[in-house]
Amino acid sequence: MVQMNVKPGPYQMEGWSQEDVKRMVGFMDEINADLKAKKQLVVAEGLVSPEEARLVKANQDGSPSVTDGPFAESKEFIAGFWIIDVKDADEAYRFAAKISVCPGPGGKPLHMPLEVRQVGSAPA
Repeated sequence: MVQMNVKPGPYQMEGWSQEDVKRMVGFMDEINADLKAKKQLVVAEGLVSPEEARLVKANQDGSPSVTDGPFAESKEFIAGFWIIDVKDADEAYRFAAKISVCPGPGGKPLHMPLEVRQVGSAPA
């Protein structure tokens, strides 16, 4: 799993020009198309901002208790993720590095850090 974390505050693209947003979306579309062609894409999703997220836990009677979330003091939040099927960690790291240079305002690479985790149990 490759997870894109961004700093809190206004959603990461607030203030971007329409051209910058189109460039970033086009970059992500190309990345996903390449993964699909290689049969490596399991799922990829962008997520809404934390202001739209909710925390849910069960009340004593099992009904849902829903509150705003996640946490105002968070230093980062998850903006999106990919679950990819690759042969080893090095291939996952190369993929994450590719995403890291996603174009930002003015087309300048963002060089954002991405978290890489294995999904499921480790091989024996």
